[in-house]
Amino acid sequence: MNLNGELLWDLLWPGLARGSLFHRPGANFLVTVRGIEELALPKSEISYIVENPVPFTLDSISNSIHSLFSEETPVVLQLTPSEERLYMVGKANTIFEDLPVTLRQMRNRLFQEDSVLGFLPRSTLNKNNEVDLLFLSELQVLHDISALLYRHKRLAKERSPALYSLELAGLEEIIKRYGQDSQQFRDAVQILASVIQKFADDVFSIYSGNAVIELLTVKNFDAPLVRKSRSILEVPSKNDPSHTYGLAYQYNYNYAVVFNIVLWLMIGLALSVIIVAYNLWNMDPGYDSIIYRMTSQRIKMD
Repeated sequence: MNLNGELLWDLLWPGLARGSLFHRPGANFLVTVRGIEELALPKSEISYIVENPVPFTLDSISNSIHSLFSEETPVVLQLTPSEERLYMVGKANTIFEDLPVTLRQMRNRLFQEDSVLGFLPRSTLNKNNEVDLLFLSELQVLHDISALLYRHKRLAKERSPALYSLELAGLEEIIKRYGQDSQQFRDAVQILASVIQKFADDVFSIYSGNAVIELLTVKNFDAPLVRKSRSILEVPSKNDPSHTYGLAYQYNYNYAVVFNIVLWLMIGLALSVIIVAYNLWNMDPGYDSIIYRMTSQRIKMD
C-alpha cells in the first residue's frame, strides 16, 4: 500500500476492503447472533467465515479507546439482553440511561404503543410465550438504540470513536424450543434479518456513512468464557509471555511531545558544546584571555 491508500496488489481475503488510512470510522457496531452459522441480509457488502469461534470481550479495545481519548469521554456500550449484562462508559451513561436492560424492563417496553411490534410482519411467534418474548425483546433493544442515537445526532460529530457491542441469544432459544425445521424458526430468521438490516441502515445514516456495522453469527462457541481476576498486589511472573516477546509499552499521544522536547534539547546542547569548543580552540591568549592578562601583570610587578 502506498501513501495514497492504493493497494499494490489485489485483495484475496474478503475480510479486507480498500480505504484511506487517514479516514478513521466514527463508530463500530458489532451485532453477535448466537444459534446459527449464517444469516443472509438483504444488503451485505463483505462476508467471510470465522473458523473455530471462541468467546471474546471488547475490554481491551475499550481500555485502549479511553486511554487515547480520555479527555473526550468516548461512547462504549456492551449489552447482552438475555443475560442482563450491560457495560456503559463515557457519554453512554447519559444517552442510554433509559434503555431497557433487565428482562422485565424489556417486556414492559415491548407492550408499549410505540414498540417494535407495531411494524413487524405477522408471524407464528407468540408474544405470550417466554422464548418468543425474549427474541422480540432483543429486537426492541435494537430499535431503541437506533432511536436514541437519532435523538443524539451530535455523537456522530465527536472526534473520539464510539464502540457498540450487542449479543443476541433469542434465536438460539427459539431453536432449542421449536427446532430448525419449525415455522417459528423460519419466521424468526426472516424478521431478525430485516430488523438488523434496518438497524444497520439507520446507524449508517446517522453517522453519515462513517461507521462500520458488523454481524457475527455463531452456532456455538468452542470453549466457555472465563474471566480471570488479578490482584493489584500480585507480582508479575517471569514466565508471563508478555515479558518474553519484548513488547513495547502502550503508545501515548504525549510521546510525540516528549520526543520533540528531548530531540531539540539534545541538538541545542550539542551545538553549544561545539561552538564553545571552537572558540576556545581558536582563542589568542595574548588578546582574548582575561586569565593571561591578570597573570602577566602580576609577573611584571614582581
